[in-house]
Amino acid sequence: MVLLAAIGLRAGAAWATHIRAGDIQAKVDTTANPNPRRIFFKMVLYTDRVTSNVDEARVAIFFGDGTSSCAGGVVRATKRLIPGNADTDVNIYYFEHTYPSTGSFLVSYIGENRNAGVLNMSNSANQTFFISTTITIDPALGLNRSPVLTAPAVDRGAIGQVFLHNPAAYDADGDSLSFKLRTCQQVPLGVLGTVGPPCPGATGNNTPAPQICPNYRYPNDPLVTPGTAPVTVPPAPVGPALFVINERTGQLTWNAPVVNGIYNAAIVVEEWRRTAASKRLIGTVIRDMQIIVTASVNLRPTITIPADLCVVAGQRVTGVVTATDAEAPASPQTPVSLFAYSGIIPPATFTQTQTGPPTARGTFNWQTNCSNVARLPYLVVFKAQDSPNPPSPTNPILIDQKTWSITVVGPAPQNLRATNLVSSVRLDWNLYQCANAAQIYIYRKVNPSGFVPGPCDTGIPASAGYTRIGNVAPTATSFVDNTVPLERGQTYCYRIYAEFPLPAGGASIASQEACVTIAGRAAMLTNVDVVNTSTSAGQIQVRWTKPRTSAPGGFDGALSYVLSRGEGANPGTFVPVRAPFTAITDTSYVDTGLNTENLQYTYRLQFVRTFGGSVPAITETSPTATSVRTNAVPANPAATAVSVTWTYNVPWDNTAQPTTVYRRTGRTGPYVAIGTATSTATGGAYTDRDPTLRKGENYCYYVQTNGRYAGFSFLSSLLNKSQEKCMVLNSPPCTPVLALQATNCDSLASLQEFPGLSQRYANRLKWTLSNQPTGCDATIASYNVYYRPMPTGAFALIGTTTFPSFVHDNLEFSGGCYAVQAIAPSGVRSDTSNVACQDNCVFFKLPNIFTPNGDAQNAVFRPKNNSPVRSIRFKAFNRWGVQVFENTTTSADRILINWDGGGPVGESNGTGAKVVDGIYYYLAEVEFADFANTKRTYKGWVEIIR
Repeated sequence: MVLLAAIGLRAGAAWATHIRAGDIQAKVDTTANPNPRRIFFKMVLYTDRVTSNVDEARVAIFFGDGTSSCAGGVVRATKRLIPGNADTDVNIYYFEHTYPSTGSFLVSYIGENRNAGVLNMSNSANQTFFISTTITIDPALGLNRSPVLTAPAVDRGAIGQVFLHNPAAYDADGDSLSFKLRTCQQVPLGVLGTVGPPCPGATGNNTPAPQICPNYRYPNDPLVTPGTAPVTVPPAPVGPALFVINERTGQLTWNAPVVNGIYNAAIVVEEWRRTAASKRLIGTVIRDMQIIVTASVNLRPTITIPADLCVVAGQRVTGVVTATDAEAPASPQTPVSLFAYSGIIPPATFTQTQTGPPTARGTFNWQTNCSNVARLPYLVVFKAQDSPNPPSPTNPILIDQKTWSITVVGPAPQNLRATNLVSSVRLDWNLYQCANAAQIYIYRKVNPSGFVPGPCDTGIPASAGYTRIGNVAPTATSFVDNTVPLERGQTYCYRIYAEFPLPAGGASIASQEACVTIAGRAAMLTNVDVVNTSTSAGQIQVRWTKPRTSAPGGFDGALSYVLSRGEGANPGTFVPVRAPFTAITDTSYVDTGLNTENLQYTYRLQFVRTFGGSVPAITETSPTATSVRTNAVPANPAATAVSVTWTYNVPWDNTAQPTTVYRRTGRTGPYVAIGTATSTATGGAYTDRDPTLRKGENYCYYVQTNGRYAGFSFLSSLLNKSQEKCMVLNSPPCTPVLALQATNCDSLASLQEFPGLSQRYANRLKWTLSNQPTGCDATIASYNVYYRPMPTGAFALIGTTTFPSFVHDNLEFSGGCYAVQAIAPSGVRSDTSNVACQDNCVFFKLPNIFTPNGDAQNAVFRPKNNSPVRSIRFKAFNRWGVQVFENTTTSADRILINWDGGGPVGESNGTGAKVVDGIYYYLAEVEFADFANTKRTYKGWVEIIR
């Protein structure tokens, strides 16, 4: 007993059995001159006061940096009963430690021992009790505090009734918390075997090595509680009872116990610090808790709490909580005690005003303020506890529990105003009432949005159509929008909202919208009209409006237009169509030498003001506009109608006024209007069902759209023609039926050597024409052949042929898929054929000899016969098992493996000393290039002869 006395332990307490539950909480130094490496701790232990008389006034703590408090080094500060639990004491210990450096540290406690009789582990009376908390010391985290678990860690349940527990965790810094279950732990050697120097007489290393408690199982494990769970409300699943924890709220549910006794379970509370770009796990708290289950005749009470809500900072939250005792018909109801647990209590309060029966009642009050704004809700755990008289093992105290979520958002910025400054807009607003906000974001859109935020909708969603244009400090009350030149004639609308700092984060509701119309009018494209259709001499007339301004004296600077053109509907680049237009009265241009028959064009207009000296030019770019692109094809296999479609991308509205469709019979002669159609925002369609249409006749079509700019009466009839599209009214080509000649893998595998350095695969395709669709035309001018190397993905055109066959040669592998399309003399394409696929072969053969003797014959070890591979990892060993060579080759390498007998391991071929002649053993891990990425391992031997 000399050692025990030296380190402050009583011999009689060394193996006492009394600990039910506990956890450790931490916070950084909060004194006047804080040391960021000085950490304050609070440990809460729950001990059995009925079956044990142990009074653990002093404990040992391990700080995670190789030091400890020594046994008995931390003195208990408080000991008291849990309200309503006469068999459990709460012991509170306060201690501190200054760490030598930054980093993460596991602070832990070993208690000797757990109380006896825990069912879901072996021999609990002889198992130590281990809990820990991980802290991170990092200047970037500031004065961080670990999660605080405000609800007691000992609760009671009854057989056949739902058991609930919530630790009511709270993080004062606003860090995100998540919850997990884990196994209970113990340290085999206990505190005596772990305490180390410089503690007197100690021989450990001050670093506990925890293990799972022997035969630990979760309380619902059938080996612990055999049988199935009874039907409860809410119903339990079929099979073993449910024992789960809500990852977000920490609500533990056991539905439902089936065997009475004592159980322990551990909860991990993870602390996550959010940054603008990521989140980081910065701490964990382990709560080891105890559940006492009895075969009870008592029924647990039922609690009712308010619905989850969202409030604006500054509002008072008031909620009424009620509960009734649910008893069997023959038993009288009893009074119910109500409790509330949360990190916001205080300053929030909860006062019980009635105990019942029949109804217990309490009121929650919380005056919120700006410091409470957070992205995540605050959780308040309410518990109702009945009071059987007298309580007994068959008539224990039981509880019901529910969690209330309260989200606090920032108030909306007030009195946003927008003022037109001719080329910019000034925004003003009242000083934001929450000084702790991080910044205020400014958003803009063209025209009002109609967005109305709900009572808890913070920020501005993308669906509202706004774009963020800037941010300012929370103390700012104005912003000038000169981020881009604002277009005259446009109405710009603004909203702002406040964002709050991390880690708690959060945001405010958006302000009311403030709009302003910029006087004048921007230059606007009005026409992209195809004047002539040709492959080389096509013409497009482009027109636009002059810009206007309300500035005295008109526009300042030297004025010009730049008109640019790009190919396609969404060109990546634009090129000017001529030198800048230097007269503001120039508002039209005919663009010539175009391929309007085959291409669609997009035009961009820029209005430029140039100033002298170092003053930068101001460029206003109008929205782009495309030409109208028309297509015409037979509408049915019988060739009795024509489907005419058109597309465009223009800034004016073509939907309000009809589009006119024109047709000409033959290649010459006049066009006549044959009908109208309503266009959409991007195009339209019309079916020409004229009964005079004749199969085999040539018809040409174009359309003329009729657009307008809303709000500009003089821009209400913008007529733009498409290019002309001619076609022969014939039935569509018949669809091909494709067949692919399969590669004979067995024949290739039996060859002495394949592939040689110049050998390649070739795939042979043949097809016939089907009779589909009904009435199709079998007169074919050519066929397009398409290929893709894998079973899925996009096809690529690999060739065109006039024959019903095709050879795809010079291939490094044979696998892939093919499809064919028939093309009629008129240019109309058929439906795509069936897709024909084949996989790559899988075979691989290595020789048993190679001769790196300098004659360039059989000089390297490589496959003699192989199908396509993605990679080979090759290793060679001598007869004693020593690795002498290793490399990895891929399909990109000219020769696979390519071992020339050199070494040593890790060096490239031929760079190290040559190995001696003899037998070597190899291991080749081959990944083939087939669709399944087949992997095979080949083992064998090879002889080197020089």
